[in-house]
Amino acid sequence: MKKVYLSVLVLAIAVVFTACNTNTNAASKVKSENVTAAANRDASIAMGAPSIEIAKDVYDFGTVNEGDVVEHIFVVKNTGKTDLVITDAQTTCGCTVPQWPKDKPVKSGETTEIKVRFNTSGKPNTQSKSITLFTNTEKGREVLKLKGFVTPKNKK
Repeated sequence: MKKVYLSVLVLAIAVVFTACNTNTNAASKVKSENVTAAANRDASIAMGAPSIEIAKDVYDFGTVNEGDVVEHIFVVKNTGKTDLVITDAQTTCGCTVPQWPKDKPVKSGETTEIKVRFNTSGKPNTQSKSITLFTNTEKGREVLKLKGFVTPKNKK
């Protein structure tokens, strides 16, 4: 039994030293396009992260009847020096649906619109819905809010 343990130990040590003893040149594995992409990324980072300015990040829709669909457009401005990218927009429930520019970044100084639809069906009384934008800003996320009161349907 002792010979089996000793054999396994010797074999394990041999595998470790053999695996670590490869004489390959790491520089030969680096792709030139990756080096270029990293240089561009570093230059963009050196310019500073994009910055979001939202004129009004909370929309109070007041009082509506249950079953109404509330729509609002939030205006977002890129006040940073580099392109703003909104990678995702998540809501607190499926009754709230955001639309944002998925196909192109927002250039420095430009504005874009975030359109939000809230379906009040089955959502009576006081409502507060959050829309979280995932961005490439320094903070990484921005939160927009819808709030108001939904008058319940008369139950018969």
